[in-house]
This record gives sequence, structure tokens and C-alpha cells, in this order.
Amino acid sequence: MVNYKELVEFIVRHLVTQPDAISVESGEEESGLKVMIRVAHEDVGRIIGKRGATINAIRLLAKAAAVKAGERVDVDIVEE
Repeated sequence: MVNYKELVEFIVRHLVTQPDAISVESGEEESGLKVMIRVAHEDVGRIIGKRGATINAIRLLAKAAAVKAGERVDVDIVEE
């Protein structure tokens, strides 16, 4: 079984300037697994990227791993 939380956390940890401020949580929903990313306020733009390119790439990687395992996963950023 693939641990999507660890996969997303690994990717995000290498993109941000404050890796200690990262919090990645996952939970089951009706539609599948939901992975929520929290980063420092200064790093939100790095995770989103231009026109959402970076977060879409992270979502694509997680979904590709899920398809191979026959599961469904969704990745979101929690902004505070």
C-alpha cells in the first residue's frame, strides 16, 4: 500500500524554505483519501506555483500512485 501522506510530505518538504513548519494530514472521505497540506504563510506561493502548476503537479503524482493501487486520493492546501 502506498502512503500518500508521506509521498506528498516528501515532495513539499523539498520545495519550501521552512520545512519544519510543514504539516501534512490525511483522512478518509466518501470519495477516497484526502491529504491536506499546511505550510508557513511565506511558502504558500511556492506550493501553489504560477497558475497552480506546482500544486497540480503534486496532485498528479499522488493520483498516479493511487490509480496504480486502484484507489482515489485528493490533495488540498489549507490556508489560514
